[in-house]
Amino acid sequence: MPAAAPDLSLIVPTAAEGFDLAILLSRLAVKAMQGDDAVRGVLRENYAHDAGLLTSASHVVATHFATIAAANGYWR
Repeated sequence: MPAAAPDLSLIVPTAAEGFDLAILLSRLAVKAMQGDDAVRGVLRENYAHDAGLLTSASHVVATHFATIAAANGYWR
């Protein structure tokens, strides 16, 4: 677990919180791979206007959300 999220758990009470967690995990992964804030800012300008890159980022969030949903028994 990255030092930025030492208390992170996949268990959350609602699907909405699971989605928020999926976004957080995706962002933490990007930050872990590219630690330079300035570089991430430049890269964000590039992908913010590229539908293909945004779709790829959405796929990463969806993959995290699927994992979180399974960990929570799909909130049944």
